[in-house]
Amino acid sequence: MDDQPAEKRTASDDERYEAFVRLLVEHEPRVRSFLRGLLPTWHDVEEVTQEASLIAWRKFDDFEDGTSFGGWLLTIARFEALKHRRRVARSPLVFADDVWDLLAEKARGEEVQAIRRQHLELCLAKLKPSQRDLLLNVHAPGVVMREVALQSGKSEQAFYKVIQRLRAVVLTCVTKAIAAENA
Repeated sequence: MDDQPAEKRTASDDERYEAFVRLLVEHEPRVRSFLRGLLPTWHDVEEVTQEASLIAWRKFDDFEDGTSFGGWLLTIARFEALKHRRRVARSPLVFADDVWDLLAEKARGEEVQAIRRQHLELCLAKLKPSQRDLLLNVHAPGVVMREVALQSGKSEQAFYKVIQRLRAVVLTCVTKAIAAENA
């Protein structure tokens, strides 16, 4: 697509390119974060991110709409990081295989946590402002739920039930959102 002169590209080519760029911009920070856990320097992260982006563009026609672009891009980035690692294998900055695997698992764990945080924020935003404020208030550092219950004018038992229901609503929302993203 990219090799075609501008006058020979179709509107659908331009739309496809714009869709790719939007997805790339949205997911690139996650890729950089993931790669930083795998590679020793920011220069390496930049290099591998660029290469992964180019490969993703070349293979974008193979990407299935409706699937997780972020996951697809992270897979490409991981393979590019492995190729980069092989290229610089003689450098003293390269990690042993077991360290590499541990770093990859840690980076994946951080990625999962970031996804959960993102969905948690979205689900909290769906609550009524008073419900969201209440739930955030009881989870603030140093807050004693018993004191918040007394301040709210409800019995402790009623207050705990309200909090428990709100937590359940948010948990269900987050679980469904993550399942939908992985589908």
